Amino acid sequence: MHPVGGGRRVTITDVARHAGVSTSAVSKVLRNAYGVSDGMRERVRDAMDALDYRPHAAARGMRGRTYTIGVLLDNLRNAFFADILDGVNERLRPTDYQMLLGAAGFGAEDQLRLARAMVDRQMDGLILIGPGFSRAEVIGAAATVPTVVIGHHDTADAYDSVVDADAEGAGLVVDHLVALGHRRIALTSAHGNDSAGWSGTPERVQRRGYREAMRRHGLEECARVATTAYSEEGGYQAGMELLAGPGRPTAVFAGADVAAMGVFRAARELGLRIPEDVSLAGYNNTAVAAMAPVRLTSVDQAGGLMGSTAARLLLERIEGRTRAVLMSVSPSLVVRGTTGPVPG
Repeated sequence: MHPVGGGRRVTITDVARHAGVSTSAVSKVLRNAYGVSDGMRERVRDAMDALDYRPHAAARGMRGRTYTIGVLLDNLRNAFFADILDGVNERLRPTDYQMLLGAAGFGAEDQLRLARAMVDRQMDGLILIGPGFSRAEVIGAAATVPTVVIGHHDTADAYDSVVDADAEGAGLVVDHLVALGHRRIALTSAHGNDSAGWSGTPERVQRRGYREAMRRHGLEECARVATTAYSEEGGYQAGMELLAGPGRPTAVFAGADVAAMGVFRAARELGLRIPEDVSLAGYNNTAVAAMAPVRLTSVDQAGGLMGSTAARLLLERIEGRTRAVLMSVSPSLVVRGTTGPVPG
């Protein structure tokens, strides 16, 4: 950091003087407060860059903020989470907040332990991506630290929610496959923690949407769900369960792209071609889905938008908003090479 006169540290007073604004205006920009115009923000940021000003993190922490945001997820292998994190990071970039990431695994106790550690370390806010620990614990944490929950459709006054219209997304896949002539359409879905108090997890809403779409097409008796983890290995196990026996489905709808990759592997091991012998669709439209030779048909959840929206809502919470907000993202189907007409 460049010193100002006599080697002293650059202060917000220096930044204010350089930008031609008040120190309170500089403070508002640093806090990402309401009511700051883009022009004001740009002038202050330019002054900070010119003076090489960096806020003193320790001093800010003593005033009650650490300028850290904790983001909790279950694993790093789900490419959809990368899209969400990109959106969070993009929204935080022009602010002084830093994202600290915690991958706790699928276990509820491990996730809860990490969430509590984030609270204990006085992070200014939490973004919980599909939390697997109890809803009561999430509400308890949100009463202490501003919190946004991504994925779960269960709302509460204590936290904000960002969701995808998962039932609608499931319907898009079923409608597409039915239009191609498929009737035996199976779904791979994730396990749910029935004791956690969540009734609107993404996989539950997605299952409801799948069954409703099958019923709408008169195919309720053809519905079949293989429940496993949303992982490549979980998808492989579901694929072997669905495709190895008699009466196999002609199409598989994987509840997440990462699981679709496992179904893809199972089909190849069983000597089945995609889409000639079995069609395959995923969910999330991750970067992997668009890669050759996969070219996976998938539902686009706009993960980057979900992440940036969650970060924006969290910053508003930190600045004092208390009214709960629910934001829902509309999905769209991206058709690629893994879905085709029903065999024969």
